[in-house]
Amino acid sequence: MSTLWRIVLVRHGETEGESSIRFHGASDVALNDVGRRQAREARGQMPDDRCELVVASSLMRARQTAHIIAPDRAVRLEPDFREIDFGRWEGLTREEIAALDPDLYDAWQGKVSGFEFPEGERRGDFRARVERGLERLLACGVGSAVVVAHKGVVRTIAEGLSGAVLPAAEPELGAVVSLVRHGPNTWRITGRSPSSLPTPAASPTR
Repeated sequence: MSTLWRIVLVRHGETEGESSIRFHGASDVALNDVGRRQAREARGQMPDDRCELVVASSLMRARQTAHIIAPDRAVRLEPDFREIDFGRWEGLTREEIAALDPDLYDAWQGKVSGFEFPEGERRGDFRARVERGLERLLACGVGSAVVVAHKGVVRTIAEGLSGAVLPAAEPELGAVVSLVRHGPNTWRITGRSPSSLPTPAASPTR
């Protein structure tokens, strides 16, 4: 059985690519000054006792956030914790996507079954690789870990382990989601910034 009992998930901060309004998945964009400040604020939300392992997506914005959160620690890179590739929507705002592909945009917003990002990574493939990375994390042999990654990755891990559903806008840039294991296979979200805890979902999968 895994010895891991606590996972602290952190979404990277704002970037030079304006991640607050633009969809950067595979694009490798760096933090800006706001993002570095958000990372420092996230560092203040870390548990009082020292986490044994710091893991980050291999993309620059996550690596930089991890080094700010844990400046004196080695950071293990996990390529499978990269964000989904948005294909031809990479770097665009919602308004630009709606103008470029109005029908696909409507299907995306309407959560139409079978929707995929045009020329991007298939969503099932994305979930499968995040789950592979999570399996390696669970087998790492430590008790507590910090994972710095991306919105889609944080949601996939938090919702998959806990069976809860986060509000659609969360986690925000620089936000922290903490999970604690209760029993062999039961995880609960015990802390989340900036708002209240989620309600249980009908199904643990999305």
